[in-house]
Amino acid sequence: MAKTLGKTTDKVLVGSVVGTAVLYAVPGLHMVAYPLLLLSTLAHEMGHGLTAILVGAHFNSFQMWSNGSGVAAWSGNVSRLSLALVAAGGLVGPAVASACFFALAKKAELARLALTILGVLLIVAEFLVIRNSFGWIFVGILAAIFLYVAQQNSPWLAQTTLVFLAMQLALSVFSRMDYLFTKSAQTSQGMMPSDVAQMAHALFLPYWFWGGVCAAFSVAVLFLGMRFYLGK
Repeated sequence: MAKTLGKTTDKVLVGSVVGTAVLYAVPGLHMVAYPLLLLSTLAHEMGHGLTAILVGAHFNSFQMWSNGSGVAAWSGNVSRLSLALVAAGGLVGPAVASACFFALAKKAELARLALTILGVLLIVAEFLVIRNSFGWIFVGILAAIFLYVAQQNSPWLAQTTLVFLAMQLALSVFSRMDYLFTKSAQTSQGMMPSDVAQMAHALFLPYWFWGGVCAAFSVAVLFLGMRFYLGK
C-alpha cells in the first residue's frame, strides 16, 4: 500500500511540474498564468484577514483588482505585536497555504475534502468580506472550479489540482519575494506602507529585517510541506 501511495504522489508531482513548465514555456500560454497571479494575491490578502480574526480583530473587507493588487481591511483594538502579526499573515499566507495543500494532497480523500471546504469557504467569503465586482467574480469562478473538481469521480484529478495550486503558490513566494524588502506598496487605492514597513513600525528594527524573517519562515514552511508530501 505504501509503495502504491508513493507511486501516486510521484505521478501527481511530475504531472504538476510538467503542467507548470508547459504553462510558462509555450508561447501564448503565459496568459493562462494570469489567474495564478490573482491566486497568490488572494492567499496574501486572506492571510491578513484570517490572522486579524485569530488575534481577536474583525476582518471587514477584501478587494482585488485586475492588475493583481489587493487590499484586506480589518479593525480592532489590538496590541502592537498583534498589528505586526496581521501584517506578517499576508506575507507568509501563500507559503502556509502551499504547505497545507501539499500535505492534504498526499491522500486522495483529503484532497477532495480540501477542495470542497475551500470552495464552500470562498462562497462564504463572497457574501461576508468581498466588496468589489472583480474580486467577487474571480473568487466565484475559483470556488466553482474547486467544487467541480472535488465532485468528480477522479481522486487523481483532485490530488493533481491541489498539488498544482500548491506549486503555484510556492513559486509566487519566490517570484514576489522582492516585496518582502520594499518599504512601500502601490495598489489601486494608491501608495501605502508595505507590510514589512508596518511590522517595523509596530515593533522595532528595520523593515528589511522583518522581510528576512518572513522569507526564512516561508521557505521553512514550504520545505516541511513538501517533505511531508513526498514522505513515503
